[in-house]
Amino acid sequence: MKKIATHTLGCKLNFAETSDLVRKFEDAGWTPVDFNERADLYVINTCTVTSIAEKKCRNAIRQAISNNREAIIAVIGCFAQNSAKEIAAIDGVDIILGNDRKHELLRYVKRKESEGVKTSPDTDTSEPASFQLSYSRSDRTRTFFKVQDGCDYFCTYCAIPFARGRSRSASIAETVAVAKEIAATDSKEVVLTGINTGTFGQHQGETFYDLIKELDRIEGIERYRISSIEPNLLTDEIIEFVASSRAFLPHFHIPLQAGSDKVLKMMHRKYDTTFYATLLDKIKKLMPDACIAADIMAGFNGETDEEFEKVIAYVKSLPISYLHVFTFSERPNTAALRMEGKIDIHHRREHSRILHEISEEKKRQFYTSQQGKTRPVLWESDIKENMMYGFTDNYIRVRKPYDKGLVNTITDFCLTKKIEEEEIFE
Repeated sequence: MKKIATHTLGCKLNFAETSDLVRKFEDAGWTPVDFNERADLYVINTCTVTSIAEKKCRNAIRQAISNNREAIIAVIGCFAQNSAKEIAAIDGVDIILGNDRKHELLRYVKRKESEGVKTSPDTDTSEPASFQLSYSRSDRTRTFFKVQDGCDYFCTYCAIPFARGRSRSASIAETVAVAKEIAATDSKEVVLTGINTGTFGQHQGETFYDLIKELDRIEGIERYRISSIEPNLLTDEIIEFVASSRAFLPHFHIPLQAGSDKVLKMMHRKYDTTFYATLLDKIKKLMPDACIAADIMAGFNGETDEEFEKVIAYVKSLPISYLHVFTFSERPNTAALRMEGKIDIHHRREHSRILHEISEEKKRQFYTSQQGKTRPVLWESDIKENMMYGFTDNYIRVRKPYDKGLVNTITDFCLTKKIEEEEIFE
């Protein structure tokens, strides 16, 4: 029996797509194995958000080749889309597919097996694949559900629109049909993922708000999280709906990217700091215990020390729970490459270090604010030193002595004792 091993880098969207691919190969008789094992096919689903992500992609390719030089090596995803020629120069790579064709990997593997034909964007003349809904099945408790792909925004720092293409999605009816498939599994929680999730349905005359209302009606799915949504697309009606809905959780991931109006303008973001702060205040007014995460970039063009002082003061003033900090990395084909005001790598890293410290303090403050409160927890199957773990509705990690009967159930849990070094309650 043939074996397939996968390695996924980057966003939750990639994990949903990899899982969907693995199911197709399983249906065709393949057996999934760990990436470190000997396999007949290695699939690396790549990321191009930063230069570090690309370095990890190259390392994974080399590892696959080392594991079995006779295996078929397939490199797919964002790095494959934007840097196909570079990847093609690596001896041992057989298939290179961008995001528009990655879902048809099985067809290309069969072609390689039967005809010995290597595939890259230069050799493939078939029609690009259309948008395809997909979802992960990596564990029983949680599913990542891809409902949207691509982006029309073209922020000056971002290569993703070049790698993922324009925004697109299925219809609400098609999306709900797949959500009902997920409801028939063991998963209790669904995380809605996309590149620019809030633009769902924009080309079909539908909206993300319309979608979440329909999803909330599906029996069998007890919790939904919105993985990330742009500030300008997080409307009042969405916030109000989440606050009163049956299954949508008080947990928001809202990219900020910069805490300076000057830098936000240089990034071509569609909001300013006043808009962002007002948005968070609306959320906290309706959901005081909501967890709010924010992406922020350190060291983008124009972020001088003087400008960064404004960033520090602004971020500290926000009611955020924690930050996802990224050090700015120039991406090919982006407008940022042609812009003035570049910051040297030393200052970028220093700004990143300070933002990480602010994030840790914000998380401590958020956790402290939750002490003594009772929240619903979805318990997972992971065991460490006879303890089991789970997440509250507002995304606080908790633990308790292992009880097999609680796995994949939701119970109320009192957050009584904080373990500082592990940032969990028990």
